[in-house]
Amino acid sequence: MKKRHEQKLIVLAIALFLVFNVPFVLIFNLEGAFWGIPTFYFSIFSVWLLSVIISYIVLKRHYE
Repeated sequence: MKKRHEQKLIVLAIALFLVFNVPFVLIFNLEGAFWGIPTFYFSIFSVWLLSVIISYIVLKRHYE
């Protein structure tokens, strides 16, 4: 794996560590729902899905 791809994944991991800290997560702990899903769960899983997609794109470029 190229060094720049490793660096991108490390930056992504650090960003996720900061995003999933308790003070930031509690910002999204609101009443309400999106499509029947509570706002808290929707925000957590949407950030998680976005991180999986970004990781896939970075790793896909590695194997080209």
